[in-house]
Amino acid sequence: MQEPVREAVVRFDTRAEFESQFRACLAAARTRLDLFDPDFAVFPLGSSEVDASLREFFRRGGVLRLAMHSPAHIEGHYPRFLRLLRDYGHLLGCRSTPKGLRNLTDSFCIADDLHLVRRFHSAHMRGEASFALAQAVELPRHRFDAIWTESFSVLQSTTTGL
Repeated sequence: MQEPVREAVVRFDTRAEFESQFRACLAAARTRLDLFDPDFAVFPLGSSEVDASLREFFRRGGVLRLAMHSPAHIEGHYPRFLRLLRDYGHLLGCRSTPKGLRNLTDSFCIADDLHLVRRFHSAHMRGEASFALAQAVELPRHRFDAIWTESFSVLQSTTTGL
């Protein structure tokens, strides 16, 4: 049995610390993950550890939604993630923002409306992670929902592969 996540806010300012907090958020997720980043270049979506964690998350029925400005980095650098899309496309949605939202520069991951990892600006590693703090998730949740509504589908799995 997994230990309950205790309330915590952790600040970070390096890529290694960001990746560690993202993995902790992924491990804490049970039913839903919503991520926004301009291109997901710093998210370790192509690593074997994240692949294994996401596969377990999907096997439990979890749903993942990614919103981004461009899917080019994922298409060119994350073949494991593209296989996840093929295998779990019914639980994984990817959307791209319209031109009017391309000025958004923050980056965040929300798990179960309870846990949050966010970088204040996507060009920098400085940010914070909040665990078991629903109030910290409120504003990013509203932002993500608005971004998701305005965005259009990309990276869809098809019968020809991808």
